[in-house]
Amino acid sequence: MTPTIASSDTEIRRCLPAMLALRSHLTVDQAFDQIRLQQENDRFVLAFIDEGDASKPAPAVVGYRYMNLLYSGKTLYIDDLSTLPEARGKGYASVLIDFVIEQARQSGCQCVSLDSGQNPARYDAHRLYLNKRFNIASHHFKLDLQ
Repeated sequence: MTPTIASSDTEIRRCLPAMLALRSHLTVDQAFDQIRLQQENDRFVLAFIDEGDASKPAPAVVGYRYMNLLYSGKTLYIDDLSTLPEARGKGYASVLIDFVIEQARQSGCQCVSLDSGQNPARYDAHRLYLNKRFNIASHHFKLDLQ
């Protein structure tokens, strides 16, 4: 169970089934194009659990970016953390969280942050974040413009 950073098109495509389990409003092509755009423009990193079989989709993925913010300094922000439904409960997300925290430490970040939806489908994820010592620090507000 090895976290690997996806850099090639092939590796990104292996990540898409797990990513779309969380971001089901996107098509495969939209997700791929958006990931590439974010990698090019937003310091976005996509990492996945590599079990050694490149012919199979990654069972879990994490997408994150590095930002500098007035309130928190250098921050690693987790955009997405998702596991294929059939692969849940096997510790993949925990391994990816630990990987991201270590990446943040190595990069000199002051914190790791994320937002998570508020509904019963997200309660398992919330338990994971709390067990990893994340705190609920704020409410996230959003205004859709389209």
